[in-house]
Amino acid sequence: MDSRKRVMTQSEWLPVPGVRLAAVEAGIKKANRKDLVLLELAEGSRVSGVFTLNRFCAAPVQVAKARLATTTPRYLMINTGYANAGTGKKGLENCLASCELLAKAAGCQADEILPYSTGVIGEQFPLTAFASGLPKALAALDPHHWGRASEGIMTTDTYPKLTSRRVEMNGVPVTVTGMSKGSGMIKPNMATMLGFIATDAPIAKPLLDQWVKALADKSFNRVTVDGDTSTNDACMLISTAQAEMDQITALDDHSQLLYQTLEEVFTELAQALVRDGEGATKFVEITVAGAASESDARVVAETIAHSPLVKTALFASDPNWGRILAAIGRAPIATLDVDKVNVWLGDLPLVEKGGVADSYQEAQGAAVMAKPEITIRVDLASGNAQCTVWTCDFSYDYVKINAEYRT
Repeated sequence: MDSRKRVMTQSEWLPVPGVRLAAVEAGIKKANRKDLVLLELAEGSRVSGVFTLNRFCAAPVQVAKARLATTTPRYLMINTGYANAGTGKKGLENCLASCELLAKAAGCQADEILPYSTGVIGEQFPLTAFASGLPKALAALDPHHWGRASEGIMTTDTYPKLTSRRVEMNGVPVTVTGMSKGSGMIKPNMATMLGFIATDAPIAKPLLDQWVKALADKSFNRVTVDGDTSTNDACMLISTAQAEMDQITALDDHSQLLYQTLEEVFTELAQALVRDGEGATKFVEITVAGAASESDARVVAETIAHSPLVKTALFASDPNWGRILAAIGRAPIATLDVDKVNVWLGDLPLVEKGGVADSYQEAQGAAVMAKPEITIRVDLASGNAQCTVWTCDFSYDYVKINAEYRT
C-alpha cells in the first residue's frame, strides 16, 4: 500500500470518553459490507456542525441542521449506499422514519438523533434494512470501535480515514479522535464528504459553534478533488465534556493547545480525502501569496486546483506551466498584474514576472512533476495575503470509477 494511504492500527487511535460506536452490515445496498454506523454520545455532550451549501441538500442534512439548532443529540446515525438526496417528500419521510426506528430501539426521543447518509443520489433507501440493522448496532456499541466506524462510512474510499491526538491541559489528559470519508464529489462548501471529530474536553456550545466553522474553513474547505460540492457534506465537532476541568469558553492561552490539536486533526482528515481522491496518483499543495486579500489568494489557488488541464498535466508529470498561467489569468479577481506574477514548482523557479524563468529547464520541471507530492507556489506581488489549498491529479481511473459508480 502507498505509504500516503496508510490505514491506522488500533494502537494509534484513542477512544474518546463519552463516545461509543458501532458499525454493522445491515444490507442497505450491498451484502457483506459495513453500511450502518452509530455514534452514541454521553448525556451532556455538545455537538456543532457545518453542512453543504448545495441547494439540493439531502434529507438527512435538512433534518440534522434543524435538530442541531433545537436539541442536544444523543445519537448520530450514518448510512452508506444511498445519499437520500433528490428523493423529495418520500425521502424526507424515510429519513424521519429511520430516526423513529432508532429512537424506539434506544429509548430516546427521535429529535435527539442526527441522521447522515452517503451514496447514490436520487434513490430511496430500504427502511427494512434499518429495522433489522439498528438493534444489532445498538448491541455492538463500544468506545473502541472507531476503526470499524471509519470503515462503515466509506463509499468509493479505498481506505478508512482516522486519526487521534492526546494532549495535557493543566495536567489533565484530553483526547481528540476523528474520522472522515470521501474521495470523489469533493469540493466542500460549508461548510460526498463526512467528518466526525470528538473530544472529551468541555467546550462551551457557543465556542464549539465558532470553532467548527473556523476549523472547517481551514481544512475541509481547502480541499478539492473534482470541484463538485456534494449534496450531503457534513462536518461535526463533538464535545463530550467528560474531562475533569473547567469549561472552556474562549480561545485563550489555556485553550490554544486544544485548538491547535483540533486543527491538526481536521487538516489531516481533510488532506486524507485528497490523498484518496478517486484515481489520484499525486497529492498537490497550492499556495498563492502576495495577494491583495485572502479571498483573492483563495480564488486563484482554487482556480488552479479545479483546472482539468492542470490536473491532467499533473497526472502525466508534464510541467506544462502555461496551463497554470492560464488558470491564474482567468481567476475571477478584480485586479491582476500579470507582469508581476512569479510561480515555483517545488523550489524550482518556473515563471518570473509573467514569463518563463531564465534558469528554467524542462527536464528539471519534469523531475519535480514526477514526484508523488508536489507543491505549486504563486506570488501575485499585489499585497500580503495568502491561502493554501490541497488537490490531486486527474487520472484514467477517475473517469472509470465515476463512469461505473452505479454498476
